[in-house]
Amino acid sequence: MQKEVRAWGTWPGALTPRSLAAGLTLVDVQWDSHSDTLVWLENRGAQGVLVAQGSEEAPRDLTSELSVRAMVGYGGGDFTVAAGQVYFAGPGGRLYRQALASGEARPVTPGFCAVAAPRVSGDGRWLAYVYSHEGEDGLALVDSGGAAWPAKVYADSDFVMQPSWHPEGTAIACITWDQPNMPWDGTTLRLLSLEEGGATLPQVVDEVVLAGDENTAVFQPEFSPDGRHLAYVSDVSGIGQLWLHDLEDGSQRPLTSADAEHGMPAWAQGMRAFAWSVDDGGLYFLRNERGFVSLWRHDLATGAVSRFRQLQDYSGLGQPAVSPLGQLAVLASSARIPSRLVTLDAEGATRVRRRSTTENATGDQLAAVEALTWQGDDGETVHGLYYAPHSERYRGEGPPPLIVMVHGGPTSQSRADYDGRAQFFATRGFAVLDVNYRGSTGYGRAYMQRLYGNWGVCDVEDALSGAEYLVGRDLADRERLVIMGGSAGGFTVYQALVDHPGYFHAGICLYGVANQFSLAMETHKFEARYLDMLLGPLPVAAEIYRRRSPEFQADNIVDPIAIFQGDVDQVVPRNQSDAIVASLRARDVPHEYHVYEGEGHGWRRAETIEAFYNSVLRFLQQYVIFA
Repeated sequence: MQKEVRAWGTWPGALTPRSLAAGLTLVDVQWDSHSDTLVWLENRGAQGVLVAQGSEEAPRDLTSELSVRAMVGYGGGDFTVAAGQVYFAGPGGRLYRQALASGEARPVTPGFCAVAAPRVSGDGRWLAYVYSHEGEDGLALVDSGGAAWPAKVYADSDFVMQPSWHPEGTAIACITWDQPNMPWDGTTLRLLSLEEGGATLPQVVDEVVLAGDENTAVFQPEFSPDGRHLAYVSDVSGIGQLWLHDLEDGSQRPLTSADAEHGMPAWAQGMRAFAWSVDDGGLYFLRNERGFVSLWRHDLATGAVSRFRQLQDYSGLGQPAVSPLGQLAVLASSARIPSRLVTLDAEGATRVRRRSTTENATGDQLAAVEALTWQGDDGETVHGLYYAPHSERYRGEGPPPLIVMVHGGPTSQSRADYDGRAQFFATRGFAVLDVNYRGSTGYGRAYMQRLYGNWGVCDVEDALSGAEYLVGRDLADRERLVIMGGSAGGFTVYQALVDHPGYFHAGICLYGVANQFSLAMETHKFEARYLDMLLGPLPVAAEIYRRRSPEFQADNIVDPIAIFQGDVDQVVPRNQSDAIVASLRARDVPHEYHVYEGEGHGWRRAETIEAFYNSVLRFLQQYVIFA
């Protein structure tokens, strides 16, 4: 069919704002330790709901009245499942216990602190979890029935993450680190040996560090089912590789060596990149190559590594989990397939258990994604993902308008997962470039650390050089360039408009950082020293903070900009956006300011999501397409 010529940026599009708002988010998936019951967490707007499904049963909501969400740091580690019971973080900072078969949720811990990452001992008697209370983060134990008061077992580091029980209940492995490090800078893998106290909680009798240090990041310790080995991810080689520690002879060896990332930045509790097989004979692990993630298996006996071809249609995979019967579950998506919960049985047959959207728009209706590299102004290699404008009915003439997307973090990565935002714009006739600027993860430790001391420099330069690269290939219109980002990416939007006025035709900023001094003083504990790495420690680096605070150079912003902010954002408070908007108003710079009541650092409510996309589209058509 011959396509109709229609102006870029005005195509009807495969996704509507309402359809984007109507979807749900699949957060995590786990198996019951004693059955083939699958339990997953999905966010429906602001509510986190646990859902259970047996092999031959229809899915059933477990927590229709209580919202499931852990609140330590950025969250995560919301639940665990063991012996027919699910344990989860719920309202009031409490852990709850609920039978999978039936019955109500009952509290296990008192409600006086934030809790996350519950894990049950092999005999089912004890529950280990991470707590955060009055500035102290640590590891605690409680009996799984909640009859006794919890007790601290470790609180000697600034942060604790990812506790894992030895199958015999004799030890707990966990990840710890101290400020100013973030968990991707340097962490330690600790083994806490326990002594059974009879009817009382086990006591820590010994503590050793098995791996990691201030300059090596270790991620996700997991004991083998037989208790002999402890697997984890370490970037000691310069990129995250899967490692194995033999608890009998103390030896350690890497299991992977590919030039690819096998872990991820630990922004949240409960993140997983691998899982043990039931028979102890191997590990299922994720491999990230230039933002495309695949699932593999390592056989411990032979050392053979094989890829799961059954999942080759998916380029975004996460949270692998293995059942007692050897079934595998993952969260899976691709550029053209919205997030799904997929299981593979022992014979390798796949089954879709849950879909995050109606999937009314898939396949050829959506844009494909391509991994790109280009040379920055200083000759260094930069990475990104490119979505060409795509429609089955329409085409444009000449180079298309380009939206340069800047991810948050900044220690993060745009990956080839399903991205409704990118598809919304690409199917309306915009080219989209997701820039994985120097500082992003997924390309090795040196690439990530390139941003240290250079936040507001490398990210800005890479956004501009990426746009120049596409303009040079006639894949973007130099006169219709847009930069868009949220949080740390919003800072890059501001800084690009401050340092390069007139280069971008417009900016779109979501809860962007505008004042680095305020951010350092007001943000939560997890990121309280993050800027020491990105900009330098205060007060020594005060001049750098001032130069990299767009609020103090806001008068340089002359290009149209739309700013979006949640009024209860605790990470980047509203006052940061207010300061930029005050300058724009005083100078009559074209702008829009949207403040969403009840929203925090990101949108959860369907009405907010729908309003946001409608506002952005109107803004782009007014100031970019028809300017």
